[in-house]
Amino acid sequence: MTTDACPCGSDLPYADCCGALHRGEREAQTPQELMRSRYAAFAKGDAFYLARTWHPRTRPDDLAPEKGIRWTSLEILDAGDDTVDFVASFEGPSGPGELREHSRFAQRAGRWVYVDGDVA
Repeated sequence: MTTDACPCGSDLPYADCCGALHRGEREAQTPQELMRSRYAAFAKGDAFYLARTWHPRTRPDDLAPEKGIRWTSLEILDAGDDTVDFVASFEGPSGPGELREHSRFAQRAGRWVYVDGDVA
């Protein structure tokens, strides 16, 4: 088992944190946990997990990672019953940047899925 820190910023080893969700060993219990695991999936390039956790009504056809983007940190600003506001920082070909989003989640077949979000 690896002791690499989880990209979601939890200070836990990836294998014990988002890695367990990515491997399908357990499901996210809250929208915030799902958001963190989805961020980690973006950071790890795990398109399968992103597809599995995206509502089929709003999921894009192509979830291939953007070339040249390296996700560097995640900050949760607020989390509600079915929403999460966050800032995700990255390094890209043009330098550093950030994505600010108000994300919406829903439960589908007993598990949380990402529905959509408003980018600030």
